[in-house]
Amino acid sequence: MRLSGTGLTLVKVLERNSVYTRHEIRYQSNGLTISGILNIPNGDGPYPVLVFNHGFIDPSVYTLGRGLKREQDYMARQGFAVLHTDYRGHAASDPRPNPERLYEGNLEYAIDSVNAILALQAAKLPQIDASRVGMLGHSLGGGVTLAILTAHPELVDAAVLYAPVHADVWQNFLRWRDNGPEGDATREAFGSKEESPEFWAQLSPQTFLEDVTAPVMLFHGDRDKDVPKPWSDDLATRLTDLGKAIEYVEYTGEGHEFGPQWGDFMRKAAEFYRENL
Repeated sequence: MRLSGTGLTLVKVLERNSVYTRHEIRYQSNGLTISGILNIPNGDGPYPVLVFNHGFIDPSVYTLGRGLKREQDYMARQGFAVLHTDYRGHAASDPRPNPERLYEGNLEYAIDSVNAILALQAAKLPQIDASRVGMLGHSLGGGVTLAILTAHPELVDAAVLYAPVHADVWQNFLRWRDNGPEGDATREAFGSKEESPEFWAQLSPQTFLEDVTAPVMLFHGDRDKDVPKPWSDDLATRLTDLGKAIEYVEYTGEGHEFGPQWGDFMRKAAEFYRENL
């Protein structure tokens, strides 16, 4: 489909500190208004930009810029502009236009993330170099990031995957959606993977990993109770076998959101972005 990201505006200043300014933003994503935050380092720049894709948080409790705030702060302090998109249906964003309870592999969220990049490029903010784009995706947001790396590899120059969901969306459907309201409706509309292998293959970034061009840094903890670490083991193997630039960092004792080794995670990720942006 044709993607359109336009009209990025700085709505108001949420915070000023000695290092960066935190803005509330809005932009248009294929006609929908999407909210988010944009941290811009103080100074002339222009600074490379990191687009953050957050994990699952129930939209009923989600608030502006929620999910990766400590990572937003850290990377802005390292000299990167940080755009965190709220996705449709979250915070002040417009609701999903198609409310049918069908699982589509979170491609709608991927559309909003791609359009955040396009809107930022069109805005031509003088402090931001929107030709240098990194991406970070946590959990569900890792799946969003994988969808973008495979469908629009030209838009992202370096990607960090932080405890990402499976690159095969059927596995995500089985783990989180099959027993919920979407399960029966999705199976009725699309069939199972056994019944409709081509449909599920076309929906999955795993099918298109050959198209990844950006270097990838993958992080996962061995005590993650939300997303199984073997999923990242499998992704790392697949990318390595395809000859892709992949570095896999495995943390002993870490869960889905890193604790004791979070600082090491951030230092490694920041250095990775500096090398590639």
